[in-house]
Amino acid sequence: MANIRDLAREADVSVTTVSRVLNDHPYVAEDKRQAVRDAIIKLGYIRNQTAVHLSTGQTKTIGVMLPYVDHPYHAAILHGIAQSAFEEGYRFLTWQTNYIASHEQTVLQALAQREVDGLIVVSHSLPVDEILPYEQYGPIVFCEHHEEVSSVYINHYSAFQSGLKALQSFGHTHIGICLGRPDSTNSRARKRAYQDTVPLADAEWTYQHALTIEDGADIARKWSNQAYRPTALLTASDHVAAGIILELRKQGYRVPEDLAVIGFDGSELAVVLNLTTVAVPYETIGRQAFSVAISDNWRQHPQSEIPTTLLSGLTAIKVLD
Repeated sequence: MANIRDLAREADVSVTTVSRVLNDHPYVAEDKRQAVRDAIIKLGYIRNQTAVHLSTGQTKTIGVMLPYVDHPYHAAILHGIAQSAFEEGYRFLTWQTNYIASHEQTVLQALAQREVDGLIVVSHSLPVDEILPYEQYGPIVFCEHHEEVSSVYINHYSAFQSGLKALQSFGHTHIGICLGRPDSTNSRARKRAYQDTVPLADAEWTYQHALTIEDGADIARKWSNQAYRPTALLTASDHVAAGIILELRKQGYRVPEDLAVIGFDGSELAVVLNLTTVAVPYETIGRQAFSVAISDNWRQHPQSEIPTTLLSGLTAIKVLD
């Protein structure tokens, strides 16, 4: 296998020049740079990344911890990370944890063992104070709000409140909500927004563990069987909203006449269903989180709040008589 000395002999340059070319050093004459490139092709040189890591102390790789790669919310953030990594010449490693604490510990160990230069935490089950000590090994950036760590996030309280106030502006007072994991940071903020904004907030109208289209269909069936039920729902995601709408239509109900529905995400699904939704720029969150992870100021724990937008569709515009 060819090494850099072989490249130097073939290109008739010094080993130092070869090293500079391999590391994209700007101060190399173009003819010598091209000679090294030709030698790489001729000799079939393959760079030893382990040696590079040892010499530079960097892997040029960012780790991403997320519970599910196929959930639209997580996938959209991951897409933003991937785009930025490509543009910056980085690789990224994705770990799906399924919210299992031991799996999350494995990811943190990868950071401790310098398999990655930094870590982006899209969502997690471990307490933040168990994750924070691993910052001694590199930057950790959260895609949710935690003041004690670097965070790129949306304000779930105000975002959820905007959806609730939209329903109130259409004349609704009997409003329910759907939450994902009931004890997550985001769900707690959404629940506070509900309790602070809706005077008739009812525990029976808080539908939890709502993550998928199937969960939405289950909520629709539960709603239809309730004797005392809300006239409007703000859901945890566009997919949950889609499940609710499709199941209600199957049962002969009308949206928004029988039940007004607002989604949360601003996904392509919302466009297809003409769904009123709280749109979240997830790709922007991913891009910004990556930017912080490779920056020099991550130790200052920068906080970056990303704004959301309420997009109007036909699923919540019916004003009650």
